[in-house]
Amino acid sequence: MPQPFPNRRIPRHHLTIHRSPHHRAHGAQAKPLRTSDLVLALLGVVLLGGLALGAAFTLAAGATAP
Repeated sequence: MPQPFPNRRIPRHHLTIHRSPHHRAHGAQAKPLRTSDLVLALLGVVLLGGLALGAAFTLAAGATAP
């Protein structure tokens, strides 16, 4: 009767992703800041600030309207 699995072990490749450590406590280095990341962060701050100013002006105009 045939066996459902082979007797000898089939070598497998390591399927885990080899990653560098992410935390500084484990020896990871700080990644250099990219200019595009800085520009996107500043754009987000400007947009949120504009929304906050717009809401403040709308509330102030509604409070002073007759």
